[in-house]
Amino acid sequence: MSVSFTRTGPGPISPDATQHMVRMRDGVRLATDVYQPSSARPGPAILTRLPYDKSGEYTFMPRIAAYFTARGYRFVVQDVRGKFRSEGETLLFVNEAYDGYDTLDWVAAQDWSDGKVGMWGDSYYGFTQWAAASTGHPALRAMVPRVTGTRLGELPVLEPGRRAHDVEMSVHRFYPLSMFHDRDILDWEIDWSRRPLAAQVEEFFTAVGSRSASYDLWFPYPVSLRRFPAGSPFDAPAVPVLMTIGWWDNCAPWQWSDHREIAARPAWARTAYLLLEAIDHENNSHFAPGVPNTDPSFLPRYLDPAVEFFDVFLRGEDRELPRVRWQLAGSGDASFRTGSQWPPARAYPRKWRLAGGEAAVGDAPGGTLGPSPSPSGSPSGPPSGRPSGSPEPEPDVVAWTHDAADPVPSPVRDAFAYLAERPDERDLAARPDVLVFSSEAVTAPLDLVGPVRLDAVARSDGPEMDLFARLLDVAPDGSARLIARGQQTIIDPGTAFAVTIDMGHLGYRLAAGHALRLTVASSDAPEFVPAPGTGEHRWLAGKTVPNRQWLHLGSTSLTVSVLED
Repeated sequence: MSVSFTRTGPGPISPDATQHMVRMRDGVRLATDVYQPSSARPGPAILTRLPYDKSGEYTFMPRIAAYFTARGYRFVVQDVRGKFRSEGETLLFVNEAYDGYDTLDWVAAQDWSDGKVGMWGDSYYGFTQWAAASTGHPALRAMVPRVTGTRLGELPVLEPGRRAHDVEMSVHRFYPLSMFHDRDILDWEIDWSRRPLAAQVEEFFTAVGSRSASYDLWFPYPVSLRRFPAGSPFDAPAVPVLMTIGWWDNCAPWQWSDHREIAARPAWARTAYLLLEAIDHENNSHFAPGVPNTDPSFLPRYLDPAVEFFDVFLRGEDRELPRVRWQLAGSGDASFRTGSQWPPARAYPRKWRLAGGEAAVGDAPGGTLGPSPSPSGSPSGPPSGRPSGSPEPEPDVVAWTHDAADPVPSPVRDAFAYLAERPDERDLAARPDVLVFSSEAVTAPLDLVGPVRLDAVARSDGPEMDLFARLLDVAPDGSARLIARGQQTIIDPGTAFAVTIDMGHLGYRLAAGHALRLTVASSDAPEFVPAPGTGEHRWLAGKTVPNRQWLHLGSTSLTVSVLED
């Protein structure tokens, strides 16, 4: 079967930029654009290294450059090795550390540079900042990695002694086939219902006439790509860092992992700052849905926090920056709250119990999601309005069937741009392979601020089991929209397996009259590659087998952080 694809090459170089071919230590030259401010005196520079075309429309670097240069910064943007106008092999992750070091060397040595460099950017061009930081280059004085992580795009690997790991995202192996196949971007679609998936990849390679080195290194089992050959970034000298994490960013788990790592490293923790926004990976805002990046309001929202950060750490402005700034989605107020820590000191964990297994299989409202009695000394007043101390439900077990041939569909077409759609998910509750638990409506606004997790006991008659948990805001009209989620793969779940599903963090106001809903399922396709039910490699399996799954409700609870009034 033939595969159709489109190829996007480099856009025209901006007339405001001067392109340089910057030589790396092995002789490979990387295409690098320099944008200058009006001032001729040497000054600090902002460096961005990305694989998406420094001249392309997708990342609109010329407009970003104009924003920084208007504020007196030199802006330097580079196509990473093997992409667009840069030379070298197209290989995911492995060259970013030392290429970053050599580029910082070049920038710091230019006559328009005062030797102080900041790095800025999203996603993969957030990862390239961490890669450069891992080398300890003295010119790197500040960095602003947005919606990214040091483990960005890392394939799930079962750690020794564990039986659970992250679920494989479809983009994990598809990204090397589109963004990192060769110099250009290759757009094509895989049919996620046609198995084996790997056969379609071979058809794609035949159509293109070449293979992807990054895919071949990761398939069928990943070879370590040595992201940080100089050592972990967190073992390198600390760099002031402003991390932007989106409440609806599908890559947020990797950045929250970095946040935990930084908190354990005193040197890094002293100069680490958090910006928690109500955005998705593509910077769509919960407070301004549908506003394009060409709107006059977009660049100030997108770039002003970075400019302020660089003013302090590159220019030495005497200004106190809050350690944490965060938005409260659902409140109608897009302003940032500030604090010295995350989560705020007034936030406390609130546990909710699941009950009503028989009702949970079927349409909403399903089973019940009710608060546990408040522990001694903690704030009282369960959000559902039930009196504290009401009897806990009897232990309950609920069963459903996972069938990879008919998986629970992902609610959005593009998970990276979730807020561009933010669909009503109420119809998914009617599926027999989705468990549903709903709370009573709250009688007053309830601020959910901090981490969320599901502690569950599950089992399956299959060799592996995926658990997907989604927390939804249910409005009085019945519409249900996602506010938090998490997922895990359990290997050999057996008769009962205890698993904790990290559902990320929340900054969300549940309005009066609204309720919480938790859904539990075993698939979310095609965002995640569904387990075939046979235990085979998910890209090699040629058939699927339905599995029976069980959730032990008496041993399962949801913990949500609540902000005290």
